Amino acid sequence: MSELSRLRWRCRRGTTELDRLLNRFLDSNEHGYAALDAAGRANFERLLVCEDDLLIDWLLSGYVPKEGEFADIVQRIRAVSGLSA
Repeated sequence: MSELSRLRWRCRRGTTELDRLLNRFLDSNEHGYAALDAAGRANFERLLVCEDDLLIDWLLSGYVPKEGEFADIVQRIRAVSGLSA
């Protein structure tokens, strides 16, 4: 299984909205997952371990994560989806 296929599987969540946001980020070459450095990719993988409730707050409701390593990746996911201001 390729890295992208493995990540796509891990992006499957309990809500359609999260699925779409996370997969859109994976598919975006210019500003998405492909544009991340090694640290950013590691942070994205750690983000995928978080509970859906937190991801909804951060990605859909616009709350800023207290964990600094997640703040950048959340902003990037929201930007790719046109949600950030």
